[in-house]
Amino acid sequence: MSAIVSKKLVKEFDGLRAVNEVSFRVDEGEIFGFLGPNGAGKTTTTRMITGVIKPNSGTATIEGIDVVQNPTAAKEKIGIAPEEANAYLDLTARGNMNLAGEIYGVPSGQLRSKVNDLLDTFGLLDRADTKVKGFSKGMKQRLILAMALINDPGILFLDEPTAGLDVESQRLIKDRIKELNEEGKTIFLTTHDIAEADRLCDRVAVINRGRIAAIDSPERLKTTIQSTQSVLVSFSSMNFDPEDLRVLEGVEELEKEGDKWRLYGPEPGAIIEEVVSFVREEGLKILSLNTSGPSLEETFTHLTKNQS
Repeated sequence: MSAIVSKKLVKEFDGLRAVNEVSFRVDEGEIFGFLGPNGAGKTTTTRMITGVIKPNSGTATIEGIDVVQNPTAAKEKIGIAPEEANAYLDLTARGNMNLAGEIYGVPSGQLRSKVNDLLDTFGLLDRADTKVKGFSKGMKQRLILAMALINDPGILFLDEPTAGLDVESQRLIKDRIKELNEEGKTIFLTTHDIAEADRLCDRVAVINRGRIAAIDSPERLKTTIQSTQSVLVSFSSMNFDPEDLRVLEGVEELEKEGDKWRLYGPEPGAIIEEVVSFVREEGLKILSLNTSGPSLEETFTHLTKNQS
């Protein structure tokens, strides 16, 4: 059974379609990244899937439970950590955790030990009885994640969990995301951090202007953008006309990077053969030569920039 299924979700605001027939499924136990530029429909889609708002049409299910028809049962399966920390500032960390536990119906006999364990996991146990209004942003975000785990959900929705955080908090949260996934939890990760998605996610969906542009593993998405593959080469001498590199067969674009040249084209192997012939004719030597595929950021830009 899929952990999450979105089927042709549509949401309109004042006659404008913010989400347009968005469909995807998230497998149990995977980290699924949800990427898109600002205003692409990420937040609206997530709010429909988690039962915060109702779609105009389409369906969303959590472990087979329809979110609209049976919202309470669906919400019991998930934990949500929003980007904007929504802890009560005048309560202590422990007070917020206790409140979350009561909302989710955690038995009182288990609540204290769960609260202590989670606060300890996120490095907050020594501040358990301190009011949240004195916490840094990183501490608040760690508390929100701890609160989302109070009912031990099988599915966790994380909205920009590391945005604007210090390096230590980012590392702790990323490490904990990996650990939670290794424990079998499904992670739905909404993020602007493409490098973060590249490192953490099994698959990513790219949404733009309310539509899904692509869904695949980060590596397979990169291979769809063949034109951004490249060869980076440096020569023993710069005593040649750079335009001679631009006209080599298979080269679609040329860029200078310091004392090196990056040659873009769909077939790096063919470009290398052309470069080798070139240096022989010019009496040069190759000092270094590397090939590289597109980054996830380049792929993301390519998928979204011209979508209508």
